[in-house]
Amino acid sequence: MARQRSVLSFILVILATFLISCGSPSVATAPPTYTPDQLEKIQEYVTDIVAVRDRSLELQQLIQNKQWINVGNFIHGPMAEARLNMTYITSNLLPKEQETARKLGRDLFEHLVKIDQAAQAGKSEIAVSNYQAAYTDINKFLQLLPPNQE
Repeated sequence: MARQRSVLSFILVILATFLISCGSPSVATAPPTYTPDQLEKIQEYVTDIVAVRDRSLELQQLIQNKQWINVGNFIHGPMAEARLNMTYITSNLLPKEQETARKLGRDLFEHLVKIDQAAQAGKSEIAVSNYQAAYTDINKFLQLLPPNQE
């Protein structure tokens, strides 16, 4: 019986040692933050996006006046450049915000395609609804940016 107790004690000591060695003290990690380099890159591209956002009424007027060639020029020019800048910024965002930023970039692209198709077909209602959705996407994207970047 004494031998069984010593074997059992030995097994319990090994089990306890194993469990203690597997545990590690929890180290609090700081939440991810932006580096100065990332902030600089974001700032480099955000000004063009804000400039396009501020020109939203210009596109609305073009659609309302059915100036379809100018609508096409606007979405293939400044709007396409803004979308490209959004792509450049996305890689510099924090990891938790990158997926949302990518989705907003894809949504913006889809709305620009629909505006272009509506312009080619001369359908004002479709162009207006997608114009509004496109600028909503831009505003949501700008809200993802770190403070003082807009």
